[in-house]
Amino acid sequence: MAVGVIPGAFARALGQVFDPRFRRVLFLGLGLTIGLLVAVTAALMWVLGWAVGDSVTLPFVGPVTWLNDLASASGFLVMMLASVFLMIPVSSGIMGFFLEEVADAVEEEHYPALPPAQGVPFIETLMDTLGFTGVIIVANLLALILYLIFAPLAPFIFWGMNGFLLGREYFTLAAMRRVGRDGAQVLRRRHAGTIWFAGTLMAIPLSVPILNLVVPILGAATFTHIYHGLARRG
Repeated sequence: MAVGVIPGAFARALGQVFDPRFRRVLFLGLGLTIGLLVAVTAALMWVLGWAVGDSVTLPFVGPVTWLNDLASASGFLVMMLASVFLMIPVSSGIMGFFLEEVADAVEEEHYPALPPAQGVPFIETLMDTLGFTGVIIVANLLALILYLIFAPLAPFIFWGMNGFLLGREYFTLAAMRRVGRDGAQVLRRRHAGTIWFAGTLMAIPLSVPILNLVVPILGAATFTHIYHGLARRG
């Protein structure tokens, strides 16, 4: 594995963390993430309230009107619990919309001699990001079962699974700007171990509150550097 490219890539990404373009992406990503979670919570509460109805007639009890409130409150509590796990994959997925902006900032700062990137069409970025967000949310929800069965191994399951998914997606998006989808897949397969390892290192701080809000941007910048380091190695 070409893991030697990882420390330098992370150091250069960390040195650019106060770039105004990074801050803009951070605020946009956080706003969209929180807005999406609030909208999903409100929708779930409404669906549960609608399904229960204004009142339910129970045998030997008669009409009961408080089940609607109970269902809505249950939906709210479920989403609050789920958001602890969903904040990470949702924010990471949404950051995919802004990876190109982060990558442009990185390349302008560290690779000024490069020609302009060919970029990725917006509709392609949209489909890739939505697909990735869906996969990572479903994977993390299914992993809750494994966390319960193998509780002592839960952190390692979380890091390994999310590391694989994050590394795969972030590297592909960074590489596609320069070599297209096919070229990105070839390079990703050639350096799969390095990319998984780098993704796992990215996933570890995702479990740390507050810090996990900055990690997707650092990850996007780091994987841009990793792409250039691996591309130079052929």
